Amino acid sequence: MKELRATLALQSLPWPVLVGLGVIGAVFQLANPNFLTPLNLTNLLLQIAATGTLATGMVLVLLLGEIDLSAGAVSGLCAACMAVLHVRHGVNGALAAGAALVLGATIGTLQGWWITRLRVPSFVVTLAGLLAWQGALLFVLGSTGSVNLRDPFVVGLAGTFLPSGAAWIAASVVVLLQLAARVRHQAQRARAGLATSSTGNMAVHAVLLILVIGGTTAVLTADRGFPLAVVILVGMMAVVDGMVTRTRLGRHILAVGSNAEAARRAGIPVSRVRITAFALCSTLAALGGVLAASRLQAVNQSSGSGDLLLNAIASAVIGGTSLFGGKGSAWSALLGALVIGSISNGMDLLALESSIKFMVTGAVLLVAVTVDALGQQGRR
Repeated sequence: MKELRATLALQSLPWPVLVGLGVIGAVFQLANPNFLTPLNLTNLLLQIAATGTLATGMVLVLLLGEIDLSAGAVSGLCAACMAVLHVRHGVNGALAAGAALVLGATIGTLQGWWITRLRVPSFVVTLAGLLAWQGALLFVLGSTGSVNLRDPFVVGLAGTFLPSGAAWIAASVVVLLQLAARVRHQAQRARAGLATSSTGNMAVHAVLLILVIGGTTAVLTADRGFPLAVVILVGMMAVVDGMVTRTRLGRHILAVGSNAEAARRAGIPVSRVRITAFALCSTLAALGGVLAASRLQAVNQSSGSGDLLLNAIASAVIGGTSLFGGKGSAWSALLGALVIGSISNGMDLLALESSIKFMVTGAVLLVAVTVDALGQQGRR
């Protein structure tokens, strides 16, 4: 029985995405030996920090079976407000960044209220938001169209690298916290008389966790150090994953996404859950906009536009979050962002045209959605 549980634990991992990442890495490394160098991998993680943050917020909305098409525009608008508050009005950089997050939460709450209270489909509301917030971005920036950032706090979010010693200490703390949380969760299940994971299952997850975090730390510290932006991204994903899997709000989100009517009959405040999910999605979009502005050290009229929104949605779906609701995790956003980012980064190294990059990314997304749809039919 223990061996069977360990086997099931291995089967529960997102092997298609992990294998896909391995294949992508091998192909681009053979095509260009610079792909798997510490320098390029550090740049890759910095490039996906903003997309991964948006994708994590998108996971919360997709778990409800909804969509948020305004996340990219919200990220650009919030970053612009942060830049204008700091540069033109002299507000402290940290306070300006906090104001950007508050603005994101306010926008998400407004859109969530409109969707739930007025019964307007999320596709329509957030599409209108996409247009409106893009216009607000242009209005906030004014005639200059671009604002350069020099604040140490804001620029330091993407420009700070933890030295080797601090990085290994942080990695060790993360591993210990994750293992302690898992042991505590199993103890709670045992006290409640529920089935618990076997020792083999726990050992498998512990070994994989140590290998992933240890290997990532070793590679990144071989270059400039461990990027603070990656620490923020991983920490934020850990918080969101804990919220989804181990809190009442997370269970309510999964229940509403699986069957909203059944959740309502069970006494779950469906409207409140939806509004909260959209508010969190826009807050994370604002954080993604701040990280993107920190990396580029500027905000302009194209901030939050381009393929940012599509890549965020694609990252969540490719990582394993279902478009039909009720299935997914925050870590799926990280895996999907790694897939999207690796394809883009590898093709840039090979100097391929943007047309090929878009076609390949679209094909990968189509395959992921097709697998999700077939799995949904099987579950039905």
